[in-house]
This record gives sequence, structure tokens and C-alpha cells, in this order.
Amino acid sequence: MNLVTPQAYARSVAPQAVTGLPADFRWGVATAAYQIEGAAAEDGRTASIWDTYCRVPGAVVRGENGDVACDHYHRMPEDVQLIADLGVDTYRFSLAWPRIQPGGRGPANQKGLDFYKRLVDELDAKGVTPWITLYHWDLPQELEDAGGWPVRDTAYRFAEYARLAYDALGDRVAHWTTLNEPWCSAMLGYAYGVQAPGRKNFGEALHAVHHLLLGHGLASQYVRGAAGGNPLELGITLNLGTATPETGSEADREACRRADGLGRRLYLDPIVHGSYPEDVLADLAAADVELPVREGDLEIISTPLDVLGVNFYRGTLFSGVSEDGSTVDPEGRPVTRAVPRDLPRTAMDWEITPDELTDLLLGLEDDYHLPTVVTENGAAFDDTVAEDGAVHDEDRTTYLADHIAAVAAARAQGADVRGYFAWSLMDNFEWSYGYDKRFGIVRVDYDTQVRTLKDSAKWYRDTINLTRNS
Repeated sequence: MNLVTPQAYARSVAPQAVTGLPADFRWGVATAAYQIEGAAAEDGRTASIWDTYCRVPGAVVRGENGDVACDHYHRMPEDVQLIADLGVDTYRFSLAWPRIQPGGRGPANQKGLDFYKRLVDELDAKGVTPWITLYHWDLPQELEDAGGWPVRDTAYRFAEYARLAYDALGDRVAHWTTLNEPWCSAMLGYAYGVQAPGRKNFGEALHAVHHLLLGHGLASQYVRGAAGGNPLELGITLNLGTATPETGSEADREACRRADGLGRRLYLDPIVHGSYPEDVLADLAAADVELPVREGDLEIISTPLDVLGVNFYRGTLFSGVSEDGSTVDPEGRPVTRAVPRDLPRTAMDWEITPDELTDLLLGLEDDYHLPTVVTENGAAFDDTVAEDGAVHDEDRTTYLADHIAAVAAARAQGADVRGYFAWSLMDNFEWSYGYDKRFGIVRVDYDTQVRTLKDSAKWYRDTINLTRNS
């Protein structure tokens, strides 16, 4: 297959007002604690599953880790100034569970809380709204040692951590997200073993799905009850994409049903409708997997939400037939195969499919009727640094422009999408890829920790300003 190179995708895109976005549309940038903070053993922070996983030989490119990362813990005021200079109104960041509650049990670590209080102070001083994610993959290692997310008790430990965090910051912060991408936590971490904690057991991964959702529900119940008269916008963020059949065949349509079931409906149906999808339960039963649902769990999981966070990077074309023509794999399971398309790709080898973001947002509107915010969207490309230090990343600018246009198109067709947050504010530790992949609109020189606005950051700043003033 003759794939289009990322360079062929780039074009010259001038900043201009995006039509159809309301005055209160949220513009933001996003990060995650382990990817940027560093200070892995400072001020009482204990190890997370990622600290442990990074030390497994071969788990991360070049054996890299988040011990220092972008050193945000020590450079936070400088980074908040960067955020303010971009003109965004919202900064989405995550709290580090093992920094706030070392070991995942017991009282709060005041030094950890104080860091986030200072961060909120800095954001407030610059007129930037904080948007907190409680969990972005950094489970305290002690809780993993006790069984991790496949164990029910972890959901209750998460709810207790949420209580500590909300009690400390809830009077100052209105926007709270419980979990970031529970599919990744469960499937990449416990089924496929390509992210922390690196386990490979499909049944355990599905138990982790249920307990992540239970933890989400328990935390949501507490936050909703504790908010009192404080403003609150409560949500969860899911990584979502479209599933398109390669042909109209029954096998391909069934492959899409399975992919959509395990990737989207398994999470959103219990959260919004209070029940797991019957067809997915049947698929799991055929694989000898039963979700560990107890009486009352689904009522907890379906605690009402105010917003759904959508992380979008790509859609996928699916076939129910293997390349050798079989409809079952060697283990006897139905084939669900991603089919590569002749489309431009990012440095992650992800297809670039902005039109499918429009389709996704419209589908979510039809199926779940929740307001949405695109809480992550962005791209890694192989940036080139010019002699003067500039980064002329036309490919990333093109990517952002096309996906923001896709959001506007979804709004024009009736989707209640209320914001767009670029991933990411700056280059950072990209999980199992280490520092090899750069998603930032701000370049980080990891040797000096110098930050430099890429052309995409300047384009984003100017586009936001033009849209607000149009």
C-alpha cells in the first residue's frame, strides 16, 4: 500500500475566525501529571505504576521515564505564563494520586495538595479556568501490589482519594473529570500489556473496566453531594473513535459492532443508561468473561454527569475477515481487524481522519444527549528545529485546523459540543514511546528545559483571538 507521508498532508494555513462557534465556546490546552511534572520522589510523592513500569527492561523506548519529564513541578509559574500567552481560557491538567495520597491510602499529603493549590492560584491570577482530571493513569504502586483495578477495593480507594482532592480544591475549581480514558487503563494496561502495569489477561482487564467505572461513580456521588452551592461541571473523559465497516458485508458490520461495543458502548451505556449493552455481555460470555457487577453498582455508575470529555485521534476501518479470508482467529474468536487506508498519518502511524470527528460527535449527540467537550486532540509529528530555534510545524497546524473545522461542522449539524482542548500544551513523556514522540504545540528542549512556541501554538493563539472577536 502506498501510504501518504505526513509531509504531504501539511499545507499553509493562515489563522482565521472559525465560524459557528459561540462566544462561550471553551478553548484550552491539556496535559497530564506523570507526563510533565517530574519531581517523582519529592515532597512525599510515592511511586505510581508508571514509575515501576518504566523500569521494566524494554517497556519504554530507550528505558526513559518521568522522573524529570518537563520539570513542571519546579517550573509551574513559567508554564502558566505560557498558557496565558496562548490566549486559551481553560487549562486541563491531572492531579497525581501518589502525590496527593502517597501509597493510595491514608491522609492527604499537604505538600502535594499545596502544589496544586499554587497552580490554581497562578491560573486564577492569569484568568485561566482550571479543569481537573482526578486520574490520568498513575495508580499508586501499593494499590497495584494489592491487585490494582481488577480488584473491587481499588474503586473505593479511588473514591477516598477523590474526596481528599475535592475537599481541598472544590471551593476553587468547578470543572472536575473523574477518569481519563479508562479503556486505556484497562485494556492497554491489563489486557495487552503495552502500558503500565503491563499485565496480559483479558478477563482481568474487563474486571478493571467495571471497577474503573464503579470508582468513577463513587467519586461522582461524593463530588456531586459535596459541591453544595459551589459551581460544578462534572464529567468523565473517554478516548473515542468511529468504527466504519470496510464493506457492507455482515462480517464487516459485525466487526464494527464488536469494536464499537468494547470501545464506546461498554463505557457510555452504563454511565448514561445505567446498563451494560446486552450484545457486548454476550460477546464477553462467549469469551468466558463475566463482569463482576453487584447489586447497586449500575445505579452508582450512572450518577448524572454534566459533560462528556471526548479524546479523539482517529477513526478506524474494520473488517470481519482476516487477510487469509478467515472469519475466526486461531483461538476461534471472531475476527475484528483494523484495515489500513491510503490516508495521511502522524508520526504515531495514526491515520488522520478529521471528518470522522464530526461523525463521532454527531453520533454521541444522537445516542447519549450529553454536552461534549473535545478534551484532547492533537498530533505527533517529526518536528525540525530551525537554526534560530523555530519550529515550523505546518503539519500540526494543518491537523489542528482540520479538526477544529470538524468540531464547527458538528455544531452546525446539531451536536452540543462546547469546547476544544489541544493536546498537548508542550512536548512531554509519551508513555511507552518515552520522549520520542512530540505532541506539544510548545517545544521542550529536554536538555535545557527551554520552552519555545512552535508555529502551531502561534496559529492556535491567533485563531482563538480572531474567533472570539469575530
